[in-house]
Amino acid sequence: MNWIANSLNRKFILGTTSGLAISSLVFLLLYIPLYQSELGGERAHTATQINNLLQASLENAMLKRDLPGLSEMVKKLGAQQGIVSVFITNPAGEIRFSSREGDFGKQLASPYKAKTLSTQFIHNEYGQEVLRSINPVHNKAPCKECHGPAELNPINGILYVDYDAAPLRKKVRDTTLLLMSAGALIVILNLVGGWWFIHHYILKPVNHLTRASEDLTGGNLQSRVSMQGSDELSKLGSTFDLMAMRLQEKLQELEEQKRFLQALVDAIPDGVRIIDDQFNVILTNQAYRDQHKLQDKTEVGDPCYLITHNTTKPCPPTLITCPVHEIIQHRKPIKVLHQHHRTDSSTLEVEIFAAPMSVKQNGQEKTLIVESIRDLAKEIKYSQEQKLSELGRLATGVAHEIHNPLASVKLALDATENAIADHENCPDSILDHIKLVDNEIDACIEITGKLLKLGSPPVDSLELVDINIALQETLSLLAWQAEQSHIEIEEAYEDRLLRVLSSEGELRMVTLNLAQNAFHAMPVGGMLKVSTFSKNERIFIQFSDTGAGIRAKDLPYIFDPFFSRRADNAKGTGLGLSISLAIVEKYGGTIKVDSEFSAGSAFTIELPDASHKLEVDA
Repeated sequence: MNWIANSLNRKFILGTTSGLAISSLVFLLLYIPLYQSELGGERAHTATQINNLLQASLENAMLKRDLPGLSEMVKKLGAQQGIVSVFITNPAGEIRFSSREGDFGKQLASPYKAKTLSTQFIHNEYGQEVLRSINPVHNKAPCKECHGPAELNPINGILYVDYDAAPLRKKVRDTTLLLMSAGALIVILNLVGGWWFIHHYILKPVNHLTRASEDLTGGNLQSRVSMQGSDELSKLGSTFDLMAMRLQEKLQELEEQKRFLQALVDAIPDGVRIIDDQFNVILTNQAYRDQHKLQDKTEVGDPCYLITHNTTKPCPPTLITCPVHEIIQHRKPIKVLHQHHRTDSSTLEVEIFAAPMSVKQNGQEKTLIVESIRDLAKEIKYSQEQKLSELGRLATGVAHEIHNPLASVKLALDATENAIADHENCPDSILDHIKLVDNEIDACIEITGKLLKLGSPPVDSLELVDINIALQETLSLLAWQAEQSHIEIEEAYEDRLLRVLSSEGELRMVTLNLAQNAFHAMPVGGMLKVSTFSKNERIFIQFSDTGAGIRAKDLPYIFDPFFSRRADNAKGTGLGLSISLAIVEKYGGTIKVDSEFSAGSAFTIELPDASHKLEVDA
């Protein structure tokens, strides 16, 4: 039944066939009796004419008392084609004349009592189906001498004519078969014509509409029906195409608005995510995904606590201030500090400013939570870098202002020395003093050059940095501080060119931070050993001190922002190591620490060897 129910064409064929078949059956059921009746009536009419002729002949023969002639006439009539028998009975039903031998004197089982003509199909006494025509012969005035008055004997006799019913039945059957064949042909023609009509004018357009609807459902917004004509289905197709065009325009507008919204959110430098009241993330920006090292929008639809807190259920509001819970409860903005988890199992300290946003979805007002997430480490780094940049710019300006006058003084001294040398009587001590001043000015110029390099901002493109020279020049700036702190600086560099691809100013800043950290660890003096060596295409820089060392419980936190445990009890910012680690990691390196409390620490920087990389690229 589903096979029929799923097709309008099959429904039409089944319905039409059933209707025509029932109509044909009803027609046949009505037609066959009617046709038989008409045929019987026709036979009856013919029999009446024959009976009238026989009656006239009978009356004539009876008046003439020509009974043998009447008997001969009955026999000849019974011998006619299509007539089975002809016989005449008296009113009592006794056969007086018959076309068949041996019927004379037989008594009919049911004598005919009516006074009118009757024609009907019956089975005779021999079991043969016949159409029997019964015609009473009425008593008339000329017959009263033999039959008495008509008032007493109205019927002289009854004429029976039996026609063979087989030809009649065959004619009815042939006519019925012809009608059935004609009806079947009409049914087939109607079915074919109806099928062609419904297929061409209904099913074909409906199939176009169905395919176009399926294409639209599948996302093909270019799908159109493009039906020709002006009938109802063609108008429906045109309306469908207009609807599809408007739908495509609206969806394109929605997609453009969605892209604009995403681009707008992605342009915000802080991490942004929007959460519904069921703790599910529904929108994020690029800064948020970068903060948490997430793939492109894969976290949308996941619970916020699963992404950033690595739990399978919401954070308990009694243990942690949850922005979603607080905003749902109080509908007010909130600012909190959290520790978030990244996908690589690392953590980051963040500042979250969350606010409610009311929207209408599916006709209902809903509250969404908008979180602005700021990476505190990056914020601190930016702040410290800005401070260091300002100090570097100040140092560069001071060095520049000192460098130029010193250069002018050096030129003047050189000219003075040349002028004095031309006088033979000039004491040698004066020349010695001038040379001493000249050498000191060279030292000052060299120091200002080092300050200029230390304060130079990071370049946009990487540069080849000679590690040994950068270390040596930076540590020379700390010589006076080391002397004042009773610290001896020992330098042991590998006797070959060690180069890395990085920013020279930033590597000098790392050197300065690690050296000053070592100074802070030796408040009463000690030794700082700075050494370099290479191994397996990597360059190593090691800062070893004989200071206070680091407690084992503090080692996991020394690179965290704001963590500070100085041996000289001074209040530090706790940013030097975190900034140094960020710089080294930016150039593909690492920093490892080995420390023993009260015995000293060793910080080892590992960076890729640029010389090997250049050889491979070449």
